[in-house]
Amino acid sequence: MKGLVTQPRQNPDPIVLSPPLMNATPFEAPFERISGNAAHGLVLIADHARRALPLSYGQLGLPDAEFERHIAYDIGVEAVTRGLASLTGAPAVLCGFSRLLIDPNRSENDPTLIRQLYDGTIVPGNYPISPEERRRRLDLFYHPYHDAVAALIDEVARESGAAPLIISVHSFTPVMQGRPRPWHAGILWDRDDRAVAPLIAALAADETLVIGDNEPYDGALPGDTMHRHATMNGLAHALIEIRQDLIAEPAGARAWAERLAPILDALNARPDMHEVRHFGSPPTGQDEDPIMTTLTDDQKRDLEAAAFRRLVEHLRGRSDVQNIDLMNLAGFCRNCLSNWYREAAEADGIALSKDESREIVYGMPYEEWRALHQTEATDDQKASFEANRPKDH
Repeated sequence: MKGLVTQPRQNPDPIVLSPPLMNATPFEAPFERISGNAAHGLVLIADHARRALPLSYGQLGLPDAEFERHIAYDIGVEAVTRGLASLTGAPAVLCGFSRLLIDPNRSENDPTLIRQLYDGTIVPGNYPISPEERRRRLDLFYHPYHDAVAALIDEVARESGAAPLIISVHSFTPVMQGRPRPWHAGILWDRDDRAVAPLIAALAADETLVIGDNEPYDGALPGDTMHRHATMNGLAHALIEIRQDLIAEPAGARAWAERLAPILDALNARPDMHEVRHFGSPPTGQDEDPIMTTLTDDQKRDLEAAAFRRLVEHLRGRSDVQNIDLMNLAGFCRNCLSNWYREAAEADGIALSKDESREIVYGMPYEEWRALHQTEATDDQKASFEANRPKDH
């Protein structure tokens, strides 16, 4: 299945958002390639640009309204990316399918690769899903998109004669789980901050903007698009998250493209953006991650912290899973995790109350979480808990 190749727009004004209904955004291909000046050395990527689904999948059992939400795509990102391609002349790859089908910004082994529950919405077309169907989606959609990204990076490296600078564009919701997010934009990254530090500084120079460093998410996500195509290949990169209410309309998307374009052009002009710098061993094969054989204690601690943050994020997104279910299946729950966090703090001489440590894990006060999500345990759940409860719980 091939992707589309289009020419960059010469005038940034006609930035158009997708139609309001998903069925007015037909699926055409796993990706769209926007042509540009490969010799310039800059690559643009948009993992969640669209909400389209192939006709054979219908709407995965969901109503139109769900495709107007962030669970289906990153609102405003296609418009911003097209604007950036036009203003900078850089080539780009846009993902052509909704993340509800399969999420291209996850590793193949990530439990959220094909979501069955997303921000309170059950996705009927994804539950249950057979191993054959999972493989089909990987082969028809996920792999062609990533092949297109890899091919574009190779082409830009070849035409420019140097390692390319890679910029990925995303957007985030203004409010998550009832909590406002104050950032206008955030820059996500993992180990290489070559592009990150100057990008944050340039945006923060506008005192009206609140810019997050690894906010509202942490950029250390093994197997995601930046990890796969940039970090593991030693390429300078940054993932830009823009708050969706700022780019949901054409004028806002155009304004952010115009704000970012000169910053990216200035970054791209720096020689250090086009050097290969590996953090650990280089990749051993096209489909393999390098084996990190020389991790320092600081690196190990950073990776362990990133894994913890990923676990907490996953648990926050699975409020349907009760603590008693976790205890019965795995012998620990969210409260155990918060206790371990508090004990680690105390070992370092940091005073942290039980309520404070629980709020870190739950993402909100514990009593608030209980009121919103906790259900009455069944007799079977209680019996299983009593039979298997750890002595120290």
